Amino acid sequence: MRIHHLNLASMREIDSIDGLPAARAVCHALLVETPASGLVLVEAGLGLDDVAKPGESLDREWAELVEPVLVPGETAVRQVAALGYDPADVRHIVLTHLDVDHSGGLPDFPGARVHVMAAELEDALAQAPNRRYRPSHWAHAPNWVTYPGTGTRWLGADGVRPLAGLPEGDFLLVPLDGHTRGHAGVAIRDGGRWLLHAGDAYFYHGELDRAPRSHPLLDIVQLDAQVNGERRLSSQGLLRSLRHDHGVAMFSAHDPWELTEYSG
Repeated sequence: MRIHHLNLASMREIDSIDGLPAARAVCHALLVETPASGLVLVEAGLGLDDVAKPGESLDREWAELVEPVLVPGETAVRQVAALGYDPADVRHIVLTHLDVDHSGGLPDFPGARVHVMAAELEDALAQAPNRRYRPSHWAHAPNWVTYPGTGTRWLGADGVRPLAGLPEGDFLLVPLDGHTRGHAGVAIRDGGRWLLHAGDAYFYHGELDRAPRSHPLLDIVQLDAQVNGERRLSSQGLLRSLRHDHGVAMFSAHDPWELTEYSG
């Protein structure tokens, strides 16, 4: 498999820290080439409708706070085409959760199967429209594939599920709730190692140090967005174990310095 690291939504600039320069927050996503299952997109970012008509597609308060750049070239569908692929070859989209900046690109891939935790879809359908969930992102009736919060144990993580229709054992959905009730990470076996997209389970890479360090602005954002602080912190503890005790490589959705590291 070949893995591409993409930014599907530049957002508000965040302050420099720990000697790192100021940078815009991102929506760090993956495009994975598989031998027999087509292209797999992990996260959908903001889509063409969000860019073309943000006043209709996005919540005004969210847009004012987040300051998305909103350029067509950052959408997944445009980046897939720029890499030389037919967007119709994106047969699977895997979402860590359904927040607006993770699900906006779904209408640009109407034929894809969309994998998400059942609890996440349940909450999104029940609560939308609000700042977090935007029903226009799934008005095209996606082909949902949902997963319960139960499953097998993987490197100390419970409730882990393989993803249906994808290479056996190479794609896993790992429950990491707290940010939302149905939040999950996406683990991909990349040769001899595991790579984990942790979504919004943390916002700044220093949070996963053995002695955790947070970013002041990003910490405000994640505290405001969490639905269960105790569960969020428990998920971060699991991530530290996966990183330090099991050697799992990982990154979060919005840390721009992690994207620079993995894209380099």
